[in-house]
Amino acid sequence: MKKLLSALLAVSMMAGVFAGCGSTASTASQAQNAPDASQAAPQEPNSKHVTVYSPHPADPLNAGIKEFQEKTGITVDLVAAGTGELLKRIEAESSSPLCDVFWGGGADSLAAYGKYFDKFTPAEIDSIDKTYVAKDGLWTGESPLPMVIMYNKKLVGESDVPKGWGDLVSDKFKGKIAYADPAKSGSSYTILCTMLTAFGKDDGKGWDFIKKFVANLDGKILGSSGDVYKKVSDGEYSVGLTLEKEAIKYVQAGADVGIVYPSEGTSAVPDGIALVKGSKNKENAETFINFVLSKECQTMMANDFARRGVRLDSSIPNGLPAMKDIKLVDYDFDWAYSQKTQVMEQWKDVVVG
Repeated sequence: MKKLLSALLAVSMMAGVFAGCGSTASTASQAQNAPDASQAAPQEPNSKHVTVYSPHPADPLNAGIKEFQEKTGITVDLVAAGTGELLKRIEAESSSPLCDVFWGGGADSLAAYGKYFDKFTPAEIDSIDKTYVAKDGLWTGESPLPMVIMYNKKLVGESDVPKGWGDLVSDKFKGKIAYADPAKSGSSYTILCTMLTAFGKDDGKGWDFIKKFVANLDGKILGSSGDVYKKVSDGEYSVGLTLEKEAIKYVQAGADVGIVYPSEGTSAVPDGIALVKGSKNKENAETFINFVLSKECQTMMANDFARRGVRLDSSIPNGLPAMKDIKLVDYDFDWAYSQKTQVMEQWKDVVVG
């Protein structure tokens, strides 16, 4: 985590928009009104619009946009899709940007596309934990995301609840682990890097563990991160590797599931927000970013959606431990995004055997 901290420091409101990380769900309103890369024209200077690209789930996304529009009178034009898809779109549009703000997605992904963002210092920077502020100023974290092991209490007896990543290679979990393909899921990629770090990414021991882990998946690798928590809750899998923010929803809803923070340590790479370089509505974009990072918005996200905040005065979502009480690995942020191609090639080699 020390390296992570160092690197981090180094519509009209479109009613009922439904979005999810990697989700393709949307409403007719969104499909009709979202900017199109091939047709949208540059907006007029001093407009009362701001275009936001976001992979966030529907509920917090809609709530945040609704509050922002009511507070400022600025119209949010939303494009919702998966993190990778949206970042590639920003890259493709870079000569004539259609997006003003990218809201969501892991900070490691934002860092990899940093050249398409402008430096921006939030208005209330002194109230934000510097752990989650990029040293180069190209993005700011807005919600740290610990990775956890989620388990189904009906399928996993109390004595068999895994204490850490290492327990996942036990025969009792063979073919019963829900894990998404890290080539398709950003959170699964982060989990892969976290496990490699926990067991030794530099001495080969990390990959020795991953080989055992993959063998225990027994050929079952899910195509979406959203499948993980759903299938564990439904009882299709005994355990799953997922985001704390998704697992806690099921706990709070009374589902027969539990959460484990791995004893070897986990990671908490934050979702981020960034100003797109060449934004045609820069002033409105800055206003939007400042709102997302405001105490008002961060408090709402914590209270209503169990999303951790990055402000020093943020409240801890109900039912979650304080970050200081979660053991974190020494996550090498720079390595995780700069070596992604190599890591994924080795992952593929392990999977195909």
